[in-house]
Amino acid sequence: MISDNDYLSLKQWLEETRDVPLEAMDAFFNARIGDYEEHMSQWAAHYRWMAELIPDSTKTLLDIGCGTGLELDTIFARLPDLQVTGIDMAEEMLSKLREKHGNRNLTLIRDDYFRHPFGESVYDGVISFETLHHFPAETKTRLLEKICRALKPGGFYLECDYIASSQAIEDLVFTEAARRRERDRIPPDTFVHFDTPLTLEHEMDAMRDAGFSTVELVGFLPDDNHTAMIRGIK
Repeated sequence: MISDNDYLSLKQWLEETRDVPLEAMDAFFNARIGDYEEHMSQWAAHYRWMAELIPDSTKTLLDIGCGTGLELDTIFARLPDLQVTGIDMAEEMLSKLREKHGNRNLTLIRDDYFRHPFGESVYDGVISFETLHHFPAETKTRLLEKICRALKPGGFYLECDYIASSQAIEDLVFTEAARRRERDRIPPDTFVHFDTPLTLEHEMDAMRDAGFSTVELVGFLPDDNHTAMIRGIK
């Protein structure tokens, strides 16, 4: 997974964009609603893969950072009667999701999923797709603890997300994120769109620390060693 080319390419891109202002998370995605689904289509195989991993017995599902529901497009195709709750901060994204799946058993909540209560032993499964790579391990672990509590006994959590291919890359992005936040005077509790993926080891450690009894790497798709599918079982 470790690639010197990954590191050098990322370092060059960070240097080229070093003066670009940070954007608040919801504002970033609301502003890009027009081409969001086209941009995200590069992960079409990952959406199908996630849908295939949802057990047939699943009745209730929580999707955090659901966006326009690209992962739900494939999941509803498999399990049309699934009861889904989706949480996202971007209203434009949620509006698009309502347009597509207004006839489904779908509850949408515009909120910060770090602050919104999930309840306890509510869901058979929880999913997240390309949403948690913006946060440090300690912040992520607190969210994962809440996810674990929200799952019924034996429930599953599926995470498909960016992974830093080396410790050097993880260190680089977090150092640069801190520099930009200080430059733009961004308060610590304000979410901004800047990618800070963890290594696979640290990502899985965060899930273990959150209380999942089993944490496993499902794998990577061919020709993509940067997007991991990880499963936790309560």
